[in-house]
Amino acid sequence: MAGLIKRGTTWHLRMRVPKRYRAVAGRNEIHRSLETDSERRARELLPDVKAKLLAELDQMTVIKERPEEADAYRAAQKIAQARGFAYRPLSDLLEAPLEDVLERVEASAAYPATEAAKALLGAVEEPALRLSGLVEEVERIAAHDNRYKSENQMRLWRNPRKRAVANLQAALGGKDVLVSEIDHAAALKHKAWWQKKIAAENLSVESAKKDLANMAGMLRRYYESIAQPDPPYPYHRVSLKDRHKAESRKLEIPVDWITEKWFAPGAFDGTNDEARDILLISVETGCRQSEICDLPPEAIVLDHPIPHLRLRFEEGENRREIKNTSSVREVPLVGVALAAAKRHPDGFPRYRGKSTYSATMNQYMRNNGLLPSPKHTIGGVRHTWESRILAETKRMDVSGEMMGHSVKQIRKRPVYGDATPLQKRQALAKKVMLAVPDHLR
Repeated sequence: MAGLIKRGTTWHLRMRVPKRYRAVAGRNEIHRSLETDSERRARELLPDVKAKLLAELDQMTVIKERPEEADAYRAAQKIAQARGFAYRPLSDLLEAPLEDVLERVEASAAYPATEAAKALLGAVEEPALRLSGLVEEVERIAAHDNRYKSENQMRLWRNPRKRAVANLQAALGGKDVLVSEIDHAAALKHKAWWQKKIAAENLSVESAKKDLANMAGMLRRYYESIAQPDPPYPYHRVSLKDRHKAESRKLEIPVDWITEKWFAPGAFDGTNDEARDILLISVETGCRQSEICDLPPEAIVLDHPIPHLRLRFEEGENRREIKNTSSVREVPLVGVALAAAKRHPDGFPRYRGKSTYSATMNQYMRNNGLLPSPKHTIGGVRHTWESRILAETKRMDVSGEMMGHSVKQIRKRPVYGDATPLQKRQALAKKVMLAVPDHLR
């Protein structure tokens, strides 16, 4: 319970310390200056100051009860920040200007709880996190950023990071080192390990690049989370590239091939209806395969004057994360895509939240002579659709917006005005629409 008392001309909060906090507070009652002589203003400030005080007591409890854990280090940072200081380890303060140290000592003396003093004077040790625990810790740190990811998307996020950790451990001779011991020399060993593996197994450098980038990203996240004043960046300029490798891109599926082979009666008799119709929707929308496979029922909008797909970050049972904010869009359904959506108004549960569609459908297409060459994949149909839009508009920003790309990046300048409305998107989609054969209506 908290109230107000006046000392001289200044109002103070007066709060009886709840029993659960008395061990860390070191007293039964706390007074805190509200730095105002106005009773009205003091009453306005009281709830916020009380909430911050209770939060600080919570943080001190963490430091007292779990001093060896990462949570204690973060709690110390929060206490220091609440008092107007950046948390600095004791080793740093020993080299700091005397006036800075005295300011912290004075602040800790004003509120002599041991745990608060530890936070202000840098006496809480940085958590001794080992490499084997890095992915789990970064996943905890990134929980808010990953809040829209489905279970499958989280698996796809987690696995390459686990692989990067395992490969770094292999490069370090199997040692489960402390994260604080991962320095530039360790990063160079990781790079050298990959160079040997690439040469011995004739691999592409792409896996190595992802490995190095994932380790760099996790370490950066971790050091940001503990607000280390001068964090190390061991993977700075540690990368691999193959200067002889040509830039790769998915080959387009020729329009004639689509109409003659894919639209032929019986072309998809050997596969299931969901797989067929996911492909047909991609033909006339240019959507990414995952954008279609993971559609929740409410994202397929057929009872609207303009039938469309509503692509956005989803929460709840069918939560999903789409690639980026530029990918948030409404996609008109026309031609074979509209017919396919009508056959599956509730989406595609066989493939929703999974990663099986692409491999299954590509195999079927290859086994049945439905791809122009061994180098083609069904993903090429997205690029075919973009080329059709580009040929009609002669504008990359328009085709990019329809595809879910960043118009700002395409134009290389800020973007003003509204996004292209659904009605105009439908009109453009209809201009490039392919004729729908009777058996696919």
